Amino acid sequence: MAHNLYYNERTQRHSFFSVKEKAWHSLGTIIQDYPTSAQAIDFAGLNYKVEKRPLYTLDNINYDLSIAMAEPVEPQLSVPNYFANVRTDTEQVLGVVGKDYQIVQNADAFSFFDSIVGKNNGIRYETAGALGKGERIFITAKLPEYIKVGRDDLIEQYIFLTTTHDGSGSISAAFTPVRVVCQNSATRCAA
Repeated sequence: MAHNLYYNERTQRHSFFSVKEKAWHSLGTIIQDYPTSAQAIDFAGLNYKVEKRPLYTLDNINYDLSIAMAEPVEPQLSVPNYFANVRTDTEQVLGVVGKDYQIVQNADAFSFFDSIVGKNNGIRYETAGALGKGERIFITAKLPEYIKVGRDDLIEQYIFLTTTHDGSGSISAAFTPVRVVCQNSATRCAA
């Protein structure tokens, strides 16, 4: 399976960061110190906004007529109650949503995550990134305690947050023993 990390042509960076360890096919930014959520957004290339814009389709009758008359016309029909979610930095359409869909900006999702994990409790942000064109974003935070199985087997614990900008899901957070380091683990955690 391909890595599916978003690659920004303008910045020439993959939208992913990891603390200390190379992950996700060694793509993205590897940093040495644990960041704040605001720094994680920058390191992972998630500092973009999403807008809900009206959706249109071609009016084929008038379009065919404009071709026959050799007049440059852009006939459009409005698609009521549906909108395109668009990244404002790249103008890429991330998905089509209904009129009731509410965008949760990346900064707001991470701020919400801050309120879940709290401050000064030993929880550290370890990975964050975007999949596809940026329609799915995620962040993981490592908890300070382990789950001990038997005498020597320690299982790390993480809190995972993900949200989508394509209408396929909502903001969600969960505990997981999986450090998100590839699309398979991101998908497994989000399921």
